[in-house]
Amino acid sequence: MKIRVGTFNLFQFVEPPYSWYTKKEKFNIEQWEEKTAWIKNQITEMNCDIIGFQEVFSKKALKALLAELGFKYFKTIDSPKSDKKNDKVFTSTIVGLASKYPIKNLKRIEIDFTALKKHHLDGFFKFARAPIKATIALPNQKDLDVYVCHLKSNRDNEFEYVFTKKSTLTEKKEKVKKSLKDNYSLSLKQRLCEASSIFSDIKRTTNPAVLMTDLNDKEFSITIEALTNQRYHDDSLKKDDYLLLDAYYFFEKKVYNPHPEQKEIKRTPTSYFAGKGNILDYIFVSNLFDKNRANNIGKITSYEVLDKHLQKNQNGSLLSSDHAQVVCELEIF
Repeated sequence: MKIRVGTFNLFQFVEPPYSWYTKKEKFNIEQWEEKTAWIKNQITEMNCDIIGFQEVFSKKALKALLAELGFKYFKTIDSPKSDKKNDKVFTSTIVGLASKYPIKNLKRIEIDFTALKKHHLDGFFKFARAPIKATIALPNQKDLDVYVCHLKSNRDNEFEYVFTKKSTLTEKKEKVKKSLKDNYSLSLKQRLCEASSIFSDIKRTTNPAVLMTDLNDKEFSITIEALTNQRYHDDSLKKDDYLLLDAYYFFEKKVYNPHPEQKEIKRTPTSYFAGKGNILDYIFVSNLFDKNRANNIGKITSYEVLDKHLQKNQNGSLLSSDHAQVVCELEIF
């Protein structure tokens, strides 16, 4: 069977008369109707069976919108917080999960306290936004563990290193060691502890897993290593050993009329900052979906980035989104 999964940062999904962060930041009725109409069209175009959402404030409104589109099941693990002085102003956001198939189980991700010590995090810790883990019953009588997360925001500074495809895990670890130990980048430290806790949970699960995320970190980042690579957590391993795969690299892309000098297809950005495109939104899948693996249970049959709205305006719009949507199709044997 084939299933389609997607990730969608909704960009301030706040139903009027509520506001986000400050009283003046809110939609009027006409703006809200335009935004929700765009979201419905985008979800229809995604044509997914399962979608993970970020920047959810008005969860009842989202549940109703999704029901209109055939998603019978919608879950959140948390509620957004409101200003103590004004309950119509939201001060925090949450993630959500929509599915056309039954959600059998829902749980919070436990904090990996060994990761806190490893990353020199002292004192109280909690996720910036509580991630979701859900077990979904597929029609083929198999279960799929689905994770949705929105990691701590990236605060650009000289210690938020940018790595390349050639950067090794050893190089990445060595570069960030001092910034973690001396607290030069608290957001990176938070993000790595979040990623490590999610990794620990996925490692314990017995079902194949899919993770939809706004990672708030760039391609080839050390955050991805913490989220996917067993060697990041186990120094005794001599080679990289990926528990999760970035689905983009395991889908065979077709090149039409390639330029003779073109070496590879350039990955489509999912967000822009100061005119520069970044990959912030990802779908990771169990290594069991690697078609070259002897014990594989399936393969990735498509990978799409819906970014027409960003082609018109790189900064996005509050009436649409400032992120592209990512969709991955999985064939399960």
